[in-house]
Amino acid sequence: MSSVNFRIGEGWDTHALVPGRKLIIGGVDIPHTVGLLGHSDADVLLHAITDALLGAAALGDIGSHFPDTDARFKGADSSVLLAEVGRLLKERGHSIANIDSTVIAQAPKLAPYIAAMRANIAKTLELDVGQVNVKAKTAEKLGPVGQGLSMEARAVVLLY
Repeated sequence: MSSVNFRIGEGWDTHALVPGRKLIIGGVDIPHTVGLLGHSDADVLLHAITDALLGAAALGDIGSHFPDTDARFKGADSSVLLAEVGRLLKERGHSIANIDSTVIAQAPKLAPYIAAMRANIAKTLELDVGQVNVKAKTAEKLGPVGQGLSMEARAVVLLY
């Protein structure tokens, strides 16, 4: 058994934007003309954070725990999946020191929703909101994100 007291994890996710879907980022419904395509609610931010947490604990990735081939996860609320990963971490003796994340989206402007995203993530993982950071960036009109075809999110976490 390793005597390492700190573990870092990195997560990344991307989803296409399509008509007829709700846009949910960080567990927050955001008014927009298109939403993210996915088997679950396609919350790109929560998926990146979930992967970062699983990676830090050496527990695989989101697809190995919640496969898109499993009907149980069709339309799943990503906050529920994130809470389950939080439970797995606690069960294994890990605590979350902090989460730093970035959503990359050309539109809509996400700044008005960041406080709600941080609060939702903190509540879901039973953290203080000061342990959760969410940033929003555009892709400067470059690539699929910049063309409004998709959104991405990245996250890093520190466990102890």
